[in-house]
Formats: sequence, C-alpha cells, structure tokens
Amino acid sequence: DCRRQGADEFMSVASPANQVFRQRTAISLVIANMVGTGVFTSLGFQLLDIQQGGIILLLWLIGGIVAFCGALCYAELGAALPRSGGEYNFLSRIYHPGAGFVSGWVSVTVGFSAPTAAAAITAGTYLKSVFPDLSVVITSVALVVAVGAVHLGARSGSSVFQQAFTGVKILLIIAFMVAAWWQVESLQQIAWLPETSDLALIGSGGFAVALIYVNYAYTGWNAATYLSGEVDNPTRNLPRILMIGTAAVTLLYLALHIMFLSVAPMEAMAGKVEIGYVVADYAFGSTGAALVGGMLGILLISTVSAMLLAGPRALQVMGEDFQTFAVLSKTTKSGIPAVAVIAQISLTVVLIVTSSFERIIVFSGAILALNSLLTVVGVLILRWREPNLPRPFTMPWYPIPMVVYAVIIFWTLVYLVMARPLEGLMALVLIVSGGVVYWLTSRRETSDSQDLGA
Repeated sequence: DCRRQGADEFMSVASPANQVFRQRTAISLVIANMVGTGVFTSLGFQLLDIQQGGIILLLWLIGGIVAFCGALCYAELGAALPRSGGEYNFLSRIYHPGAGFVSGWVSVTVGFSAPTAAAAITAGTYLKSVFPDLSVVITSVALVVAVGAVHLGARSGSSVFQQAFTGVKILLIIAFMVAAWWQVESLQQIAWLPETSDLALIGSGGFAVALIYVNYAYTGWNAATYLSGEVDNPTRNLPRILMIGTAAVTLLYLALHIMFLSVAPMEAMAGKVEIGYVVADYAFGSTGAALVGGMLGILLISTVSAMLLAGPRALQVMGEDFQTFAVLSKTTKSGIPAVAVIAQISLTVVLIVTSSFERIIVFSGAILALNSLLTVVGVLILRWREPNLPRPFTMPWYPIPMVVYAVIIFWTLVYLVMARPLEGLMALVLIVSGGVVYWLTSRRETSDSQDLGA
C-alpha cells in the first residue's frame, strides 16, 4: 500500500540526481519565508496594547529565541528523517500516518496558502501607494500567478529567481534602515530598557496575543524541511541551513524594530498595516514614502516565491503516500510537482479574494504554531520510541530548546483561544475536517486494496 511504501522511504535520502538545491538556495529560502508580511505589519497590531519600546523589543527577541529553539529541534528531526514534506513527514513517522495527514491538510489549506496570500496582499497594498489606481486584489492575484509560473519551470530557474530576489530584499531593507536613520529630522525618545512597572505587561493577554503576531513573523524558519529530499546532503547541511537562516533573521528583525520605533511615533503606527510606509513618510516625506512603499512591495515578491517553492512539496509527498491524492505527486520531466504548484496557486488566490488580512494572520499563525508544537515535542517521543535511530545531528542542551519552545507556544495558544475564540474555533474545524478526510481516504484505500486482493 502507498502509505506503507512512503513510511519505508522515510530514511531514504534522495539520489544525487535529485539533490539540486544547494545550501545557499536553502538558506535564502528560509530567510525569504521569514522576512515578509509579518515584520512589516505586526508592529501596528502590537502597539494597540503595548506602547513601551523595551517590551516591544523583548517580544521580538523572545520570538527569535523561540524560533531558534524550534530550528534546533527540526534540525535533529530533519537530519534523522531526510524526506521532503516538513511536519507531514515528521508527524507521520513519530505519531501516526493520520497525524501526518492532518498536518499536511493544514499545510495544504492554510499553512502555506494563507501566508502567501497575506504577503501578496501586503505587496499589493504597498504598490498601491505608488500607483493609486491599482486594485490590491488584482495585483495580488497577478503576483501569485506570475511567480507560480516561474516555479513551474526548471529548478535552476527557481533557484536563481529565489536567490536573486532574496539578495535584493536584504540589501533594500538594510538601505531602508540606514537611509531612514540618516534622513529623519529627530529620533523618537524611546525607553529601550523596560521599567519595573512595564514588566507586568509580560504576563498579560495583550503580550501573549502580540507574541502570536511575532511568531507569525518568524514563521518560515522550518521552510527547508519541506524540501529536505531535494537539498544537497540534507543530513549534514539541513541543521546548518535552519540555524544560520533563523539567527540572521532574528538580528535583522531587532534592527528593523529599533529603526521603526526611533523614526516614527508609536501613535502614528498603532493599528496600521503598512508600517514601512508610515515610517518612510516620517523619514523621507510623502514622495519618498511612496517610493519606499513600492520598494517594499517588490521585496515581498521573494516571500511569495519562497512559499510557492516550499509549500507544494507537502502536497507532493501526500500524493506519493495516498493513492486518492496521487495526482498531486505528478512531476514534470525536470521533477517539478506541477499539479501541486497549481493547486497551491489556486488555494492562495481563493484566500486573497475571500479573506480579511488580520484574520489570515491570526488564524494561520495559531494553527501553524500548534502544528510546530506537536513536531517539537515529537523529538522527545522519537528519542523514546527509536533510541537507536541514526541521528547525524542531535540538538545541543537537550531538552532545554524543546521545553522553551513548547512552553512559550502553548502559553500563547491558550491566551489566543481566550482572546480570539472565533479564530480558535476555525482552527479546530480545520483540524477536525482533516481527520474526517483522512478517515474517508483510509477507508477507500483499504477497500480498494481488499478488492484487488480478492
């Protein structure tokens, strides 16, 4: 049966002919997945409840520590189980094929499609600041379709496109930070160290919900695990890719928020989505802000590209393991999962047309956090169940990174459900629907196997 065949291949490593994504491409994929919508939009929502610079920076530092702890856990799992698919691969092996299927279902429906839609909407919003007559929806849809078409071509083209736009993204962000500091007439007076009275905010519901936005901004640190089977020497390179990418983005995020808070007043940014545009307006004036808005719209192309590159691989491996979804595993002559790419494009377009921006962030952020929480705890379970499994990389300081990640993510999820019950209910409905689809699929494939046996 297809699921058993897939399970037997968990320990297999892709043949050299298929290992075409080099370490540099994979690191750029991690950075591009992470640096996107969240960092240029989240601050506005955080400032609605928290207006203390030191606490804001603490949020982003905690987010970086959590992401790095998660990266260490995924590095161990990815090196031990070098197959594409991310959480689908890990949870199927650690818990049960049903758990992997639900995880894949989450990745398929919102895990990649929702962040891709959010990045495209943000890009469209920024570009509209330069070209007011543009429709955000039409621009967003056109961007997703155009970038998706690039990834339907050869892997070499995808690699060059991804590396080029990621490199441009980092250079533009650094240039933006330096120019804003240089041009602004006077810096905001910010207390960068929290005062004793501010520390009470850390245990508040507002802090926990703000951390959900931060965790969303860090989402993508695990992107390389979705194409582990296509990474050159994954057992050696994957841990390095995850850790370098995550550490680099953490430093970049802290620098960006120091710049945001020191250039523009908190009151002007509170509740705003286009934080980069607001900051640029204070630094360069309206004309300069429009140009920076266009620049930020262009750099988000890298994020859309990274999502459309990694996401279809989860669809592909589900198609390999379940005959019902076999069409998703079909590849072109060059090995591109074309049907999966087209499916991801279609789901993203639907979300762009039908969903609000904030709901996309909160809903997808919550369900992705739950997905990764189960995976991180899986490090402990896999060590207990399969102590003799070869582990080319073992996380340092075990089990501290796993405990730090699990405790903080669980705490934020509890507060999120309390503060935003509708989004929590939506996540529960999606998980249950994935379980129902798995049950129906399993029954069908079991029945088909019995019919063939008869």
